[in-house]
Amino acid sequence: MHPNPAFRNDGDAMGFVAAVAFAHIFGQTPEGPRVAHAPVLVTDAGSLMFHLAKGNALARHLDGLTAIASIGGPGHYVSPNWYEDPAANVPTWNYTAVEVEGPVRALDLAALEALLNQSSATFEPRVGEDWTMAKMARPRAEAMMQAIIGFELIPVAIRTTSKASQNRSAGDVAGVIAALERLGEHGGAAAIRKARA
Repeated sequence: MHPNPAFRNDGDAMGFVAAVAFAHIFGQTPEGPRVAHAPVLVTDAGSLMFHLAKGNALARHLDGLTAIASIGGPGHYVSPNWYEDPAANVPTWNYTAVEVEGPVRALDLAALEALLNQSSATFEPRVGEDWTMAKMARPRAEAMMQAIIGFELIPVAIRTTSKASQNRSAGDVAGVIAALERLGEHGGAAAIRKARA
């Protein structure tokens, strides 16, 4: 995470994780560090649930491992030309990220099926659809579940960065917002305005 405390996000970190719902999951294995990429669900208890293909290089090592799930949001490049004094500055990047660290446990088959059903119930409405596993023939669903492993990560540390030009002067911020608006990066401009409010 960014070392500048101005970029700490004391807001709803797990709400951000639930909204983005996709993580890079890092773990140390006997073969070296590995990363997996997976959709994640935030449970009511605040843990992260996800599944991986059994053939994933990290999957066979995750049970009992301490891992880090890194969830990133939209971001954008910032040119020094957008500041009041371009010659005194360097390029940077505004972004939001959350790291969730903790021990991971493998799920049994019943918990995996519940996770898959909850995933459909969570993500299908986001795209205006209604698919469920009940639409699959049961033998096919069972065969597919045998090819994956479900996991739960219990957070022991949550680290955040929400870098939105908080450390810049009002003039610099006005220049960045104007440039982003000109480029159609309205989300980035809105994030800066929100951080300054």
